[in-house]
Amino acid sequence: MDYLDTTGRIFDIQRYSIHDGRGIRTIVFLKGCVLRCRWCCNPESQEYGIQTMMVQGKPKIIGEDVTVRTVMETVVKDRPYYRRSGGGLTLSGGESLCQADFAAALLRAAKEAGINTAMESMACAPMETIDKLLPWLDQYLMDIKHMDSGKHKEFTGKGNELMLENARKIAESGKTELIIRVPVIPTFNDTEKEIEEIARFSDTLPGVKRIHLLPYHRLGQDKYEGLGREYLMKDILPPANEHMESLKRAVERVSSLDCHIGG
Repeated sequence: MDYLDTTGRIFDIQRYSIHDGRGIRTIVFLKGCVLRCRWCCNPESQEYGIQTMMVQGKPKIIGEDVTVRTVMETVVKDRPYYRRSGGGLTLSGGESLCQADFAAALLRAAKEAGINTAMESMACAPMETIDKLLPWLDQYLMDIKHMDSGKHKEFTGKGNELMLENARKIAESGKTELIIRVPVIPTFNDTEKEIEEIARFSDTLPGVKRIHLLPYHRLGQDKYEGLGREYLMKDILPPANEHMESLKRAVERVSSLDCHIGG
């Protein structure tokens, strides 16, 4: 089978994004995730199965089976914008590694079309799975949410050991630019001490130069109601700008990393 006929399940394609990688990007959102983060802004991504979600009072089917060839028909439309801005294709989700063969084929198709590639991921998969994607990946935007495995499990459903181990292996491979991203979540990881611990660890990863602090927001809250689910963070307010700046200074105190607020 031609790799362009590899089939996967997505729930959205977002064009003209200026986040999640350099320049202007097209983001392909894949279905399925191994974590259940309390603050997830894309709860419709968590289940691999196709779902119905109420959106503005109307039912909407969430999830579509597509081929790499079909997705690339959309991605290549914006090639002039990628070229001018240094942008390209970003895979998101969910967790792209839940559909590793499809993700690898998408990244390969983009690279063979001369398009820059990036992926948002928690690296929560065997390293052998991640190795399938690295030859085609320019930027790995990897979440590190907490250094304490117990608290990580409490808020996401899984411990962090595998993810931290993979972060080091990915960095040591030298096959992609690894950028660490930290979703800053009040009551979970928004103290200077917790952020400093992540920064110290990240600073030990070979070749890692940048860390992004992503402030918590509630933009996905209505999706939970649309899926008939309770939003567990409804009483949590986004961090103030001043607090985010203090966390940025904390990173800079304990590491040599270039720290940005937002992604």
